[in-house]
Amino acid sequence: MSDSTGRIATAELGRGGPRVGVQGLGCMGISEFYGDTDEAAARDTLDAALEAGVTLFDTADIYGRGANETFLAPFVGAHRAEITLATKFAVQRTDDPEFRAVNNDPAYIRQAVEGSLRRLGTDVIDLYYMHRRDPLVPLADSVGAMAELVRQGKVKQLGLSEVTGAELREAYAVHPIAALQSEWSLFSRDVERSAVPAAVELGVTVVPYSPLGRGFLTGAFADAAKDLPADDFRKHQPRFTGENARTNAALLEPVHKIAAAHGVTAAQVALAWVQQRADVHGVAVVPIPGTRKRSRLLENVAATRLTLSAQELEQLEPIAGQVAGDRYPDMSSTSTARE
Repeated sequence: MSDSTGRIATAELGRGGPRVGVQGLGCMGISEFYGDTDEAAARDTLDAALEAGVTLFDTADIYGRGANETFLAPFVGAHRAEITLATKFAVQRTDDPEFRAVNNDPAYIRQAVEGSLRRLGTDVIDLYYMHRRDPLVPLADSVGAMAELVRQGKVKQLGLSEVTGAELREAYAVHPIAALQSEWSLFSRDVERSAVPAAVELGVTVVPYSPLGRGFLTGAFADAAKDLPADDFRKHQPRFTGENARTNAALLEPVHKIAAAHGVTAAQVALAWVQQRADVHGVAVVPIPGTRKRSRLLENVAATRLTLSAQELEQLEPIAGQVAGDRYPDMSSTSTARE
């Protein structure tokens, strides 16, 4: 998946929308959640991504409490015409660090977009997502408010994150939706049940976040509780600690075998698998693996040139159904969300 210049191939962002590199960059980890960040290295990674043909850069107003958008502003200003800028609203920090409030109120949406525009230093957001759905607010009201931002020229395209197929169809009836962002990886395939079929039907591009299973699929750590820094949020993820971690680490055996056969890394196999969902389901797929290092960025981008055989895909097929542990801790509330 590369052109004659060696840059990665492109895919359509929404039916009739602009073309973006078939792999994007998730910028959340630049600001928090995964330990300390080297700012200079992170800026170098942004430049390396653009050089390689990555054009979709993904952030959110919650990342670093707005700091991630502010960090991206100089890069956005220097390359505004070359990149597709995505950000999100809806998830709000609370006094309890373990919980996130979700706000889909139209008045809040109008307020949130102004904050993002200011921090990003731009007059228009290319792709504006509802980060999470609050079922207490009618979806038509929220999407209607988002559509008004398009009419005002503050936003070009709309996206939704972590919604069902029925919710995607309901939203699309109010205004075309360009992208559906959901967790999708060898460890997480819930999205395939209803959301992906709806995306295929509507011509919505699927943007998988955490396509490397928050790093677990790379084999970089075996037990988050023991192997990661104290401020790394994965220490609280049920899949990556204790007995669950040991069970899930064993599931990576076929990933490592396929990687060895191709002379690539486990991460590249995991990304190639996600990338090939486009052919399997007949939908545009643009994963957004996150990284703060140029070396990892180049490794991730190289995965777009790896094609797994039908036999290899079959070997990987059972993994998701055997994963131990939930994606997130039980928070027992509809007004909370995590990334």
